[in-house]
Amino acid sequence: MKPLSYNPDSLRYRALLGTGGIGRGTFFQLIGDHTLGREESRFGHILDSRDYCKLHIIAHYVKVLLDSPFTVFPIGKVGQDDAGQRLLEEMQEVDLDTRFVGVAQDAPTLTAICFLYPDGTGGNLTLDHSACDLVDKAAIEAAEPLFEQYRGKGIALAAPEVPLATRQYLLEKASAYSFYRVASFTMGEMDALRQSGMLGMIDLLALNLEETIALAQIERSERTERAIVHQVVAWMHTQNPHLALSITAGKMGSWFWDGSGLHFTPSIPFPAVSAAGAGDAHLACLIVAAALGMPPEAGAFLANLVAGISVTSLHTIHPHLDAELIKNTIWERGIQIPDSLRSYLEV
Repeated sequence: MKPLSYNPDSLRYRALLGTGGIGRGTFFQLIGDHTLGREESRFGHILDSRDYCKLHIIAHYVKVLLDSPFTVFPIGKVGQDDAGQRLLEEMQEVDLDTRFVGVAQDAPTLTAICFLYPDGTGGNLTLDHSACDLVDKAAIEAAEPLFEQYRGKGIALAAPEVPLATRQYLLEKASAYSFYRVASFTMGEMDALRQSGMLGMIDLLALNLEETIALAQIERSERTERAIVHQVVAWMHTQNPHLALSITAGKMGSWFWDGSGLHFTPSIPFPAVSAAGAGDAHLACLIVAAALGMPPEAGAFLANLVAGISVTSLHTIHPHLDAELIKNTIWERGIQIPDSLRSYLEV
């Protein structure tokens, strides 16, 4: 795997400490387009696709694109089972530091069955009471020496699929040690996020358009997406004037509010095999951009580009996505990139 090109001495941040889901899923392709019935037996087949959870996806891409001397420390749990062992091995294969990934004795690794209709829509059946549910404050406290070691030079990531209270505790620790604080949440967590006070403990919040609309409690009506985004940013400024906000909108592109200006980056069309994991790839690149001190337009462009490349893979972690593949894709497709991004890709 080839990382981006950069001077290690120029790193703004030198480590990522993140908590979130570690697990895997199976894709089941249903035969027939009608909605699965309550008592229906349905034929289908298992796809040759590997599905991963959010922390694993984000941590993987950050490590692959930055490599040494940047260190990535996932904080989470897997079960004492074959799935958990394999996930640990895969994380270690790309040099993720797994010393804070515990093995739960009394809960299985988080797993899911993702069922798909022929048109690409579908849903998830996800295991409850998994090892991820056991990631608690003690798991964060175990990493306290690293918070001290990387004081003012670390990035903290609070990602879904572990308890919200644990993620809030991570952000509190990160605040105490002057970390750059990054977070994402699911649609079902918007009410809790709004009421928790966590928005005041986040430097970069990454959501999709529907999640931001729900968080800010905005009516869609007949307004354009741009008008809605401007209203969301205005509301977010009242909650935390220093918050940077990334809003993804699928094939449309993404918006990035850096605290002083709103940047829109159109998506780059790619032949999509699976869109699963694209949002996590996008966030990973924003973390990479923060670590390197990239200008907002460069970071946003890289995030959109990598998210686009990621959808060409059957798997939620593209197994070959690195700086070399990004550079080759730019050459082959004649993609025009910002000048501020060229040196990182040697183009």
